[in-house]
Amino acid sequence: MGEIPLEALRGAAASRRELVVALQRRLHRIPELAFQERESTRLVQEFLGERGVPFDTLGSETGGAAVLGDGEPVLILRADLDALPVTEAHDGPHCSGNPGVMHACGHDAHVAMLLATVDALAAAAVPFSGRVVCLFQPAEEGGGGCARFLERGLLERYPARAAVALHVWPQLATGSVALAPGPVMAGMDTFALQFAGRGGHGAYPHACIDPVVMAAEAVLALQTLVSRRVDPLHAAVVTVGRIQGGTASNIIPDTVEVEGTLRAFTPEVRDTLMQGIRDISAGIAQAHRGACRCMFTAGYPVTTNHPGATETLRAALEPLLGADRVVSSQPTMGSEDMSFLLAQVPGCYLRLGAAADPTTAAPLHSSRFRIDEDCLPVGIATLLAAVCALGS
Repeated sequence: MGEIPLEALRGAAASRRELVVALQRRLHRIPELAFQERESTRLVQEFLGERGVPFDTLGSETGGAAVLGDGEPVLILRADLDALPVTEAHDGPHCSGNPGVMHACGHDAHVAMLLATVDALAAAAVPFSGRVVCLFQPAEEGGGGCARFLERGLLERYPARAAVALHVWPQLATGSVALAPGPVMAGMDTFALQFAGRGGHGAYPHACIDPVVMAAEAVLALQTLVSRRVDPLHAAVVTVGRIQGGTASNIIPDTVEVEGTLRAFTPEVRDTLMQGIRDISAGIAQAHRGACRCMFTAGYPVTTNHPGATETLRAALEPLLGADRVVSSQPTMGSEDMSFLLAQVPGCYLRLGAAADPTTAAPLHSSRFRIDEDCLPVGIATLLAAVCALGS
């Protein structure tokens, strides 16, 4: 890592505050769900076109990559485009204009900061060598958009030496960033259980085989997996998020569906949870003379930061932001599809403080979530520092 041009980075970020705030507000008004980010993609393309920056669709209908510079090395900076099926609780001119959809996870801020970073690099506000590939990725929220770009040859086209992404974090104060080597986000898989019985009249349960009872027992029994099968020193989560069954209060249905997620940091804990879900669901169904079909869908792997890349980035950020504002992040049980890229490219996923007061800030995925706009220039400076530290 060469010398970081601290004043150039600070100046480039500060001078783009108005730009990045305007971009974030525009994006916040046009939230789109996974793989539907067409208007957001048009905004990105138009912004890049005005600055003469090439845009590579990577064969995708939404999202793509802005490419700056040429030659080696290659650094990937990634932002996610998609929003969530959440109805925003706020009113006003800068709120969601798409009913039932909201940028409740701050992806609008991620895109805005990366576009402002592109603007700074295109204007030569910060010197860099090699290529910087700014990836605007669809479908982070469960759609695996990053994995799809990898399947389409992202790394064959742009053989990256490092990759970086940041995420706004309302539990951190504005002006700070958090990063750490090793696992920082859990791996996540989904499970689906279909309990099958024999339906009938609610007045005659003895003549039926009730899948509602099976499902109810299973939901409670699954909670014992973490407390009774997993070492207390190992992190794990099993969450049931959906139960579907029945059509009327006086009818016992033939089937009930139960869906949820399991999260872990190691393959051993993941396997323990999966086997436990099989055992519990099958045992409960058998005890009630019914049957259960158990299905798993692979989700996101563990998000793991490369020690070398993380420490290089930390060394660049401490003099830029202040050593007291660069803190160590704690692993969380959330999951992130940046994990697919970091499994193949050394890099770092960091958290950007986004709350004036973290004690009162609404959490991610809340209908009340709102960023502190003062965090946006800090994010630009952070991304530019990554370019200088890891991309040159």
